[in-house]
Amino acid sequence: MRELKVTDREEGLRLDKLLLRFMDGASTGFIYKMLRKKNIVLNGAKANGDERVKSGDVIKLFLSEDTICGFQKVRNAPIVIHPDFHPDIIYEDDNIIIANKPAGLLSQKAKEDDISINEYLKEYCLEEAGAEKDLFTPSVCNRLDRNTSGIITFGKTLEGSRFLSELFRNKSLGKYYLAICQGETEESRLIEGYLLKDNEENRVRITKEKVPGATPIKTEYKPLVTGKGATLMEIRLYTGKSHQIRAHLSSVGFPIIGDRKYGIMKYSAKRQMLHAGKLVFPEIKEGAFCGLSEKEFKAEWPEDFARLSNKLFQDFFF
Repeated sequence: MRELKVTDREEGLRLDKLLLRFMDGASTGFIYKMLRKKNIVLNGAKANGDERVKSGDVIKLFLSEDTICGFQKVRNAPIVIHPDFHPDIIYEDDNIIIANKPAGLLSQKAKEDDISINEYLKEYCLEEAGAEKDLFTPSVCNRLDRNTSGIITFGKTLEGSRFLSELFRNKSLGKYYLAICQGETEESRLIEGYLLKDNEENRVRITKEKVPGATPIKTEYKPLVTGKGATLMEIRLYTGKSHQIRAHLSSVGFPIIGDRKYGIMKYSAKRQMLHAGKLVFPEIKEGAFCGLSEKEFKAEWPEDFARLSNKLFQDFFF
């Protein structure tokens, strides 16, 4: 028999979803069969599976350890990560983490043997909470391209994940990036268009007019400094589509330096000079997250970005 105690991390999850996360190799049919036969009970009583669990609830599994462990093959698989890497945490509370992702690291796995910032942050949370409390699987709530550095958000609890996901969904978070672009301009612009993704080529195309399959996009850029044929821009992202900033800036004549797909290779830049530098929360009048109301968080520039900025715009920095 195994006894599980629901914590704040899992509060609000459906019982069946929680059980499927705990025994990630089990089928939905098996879980419901065990609930019907009262081999799995919630707070000592029969459960249907659609109950929303609360912190302090007790789930008892009247199953052998061999059966439980046999259904935990995926969950118990070791995560192999680089021992010298430690996430750069900008902000953390009981529900969320805001971290600075380095360039070259995925936001989430693309295939099973990938390593991403998501794995590092999950390991970080498990070290704090202990494996027995990991019924809810914490996860990143936004994504950056592998070679884009900067702010990544992470839900430690179900409540935190829902809060962040809703802010991204309703576009109330202020998302600001820095980019070093080819070409000089002193004009700020709000540019709009449509983005069409080619999944096979992992590439997007920007159009002025709507075409089948395309989605509307909106990007605002403001030049901060120009010099030596380049511009350091602050970009506000209103719609968060794949490769949006990179392709949109290229389409209006300001390709990002170092971007092999949409940009221009200059100054020995080994990756696109794009950094998710700032996140601004909206006004939050009440609830568990009101302490984040109108708070602003910044991610420190990576070394390669700062080095090229100093080379091109030295008078601006010194």
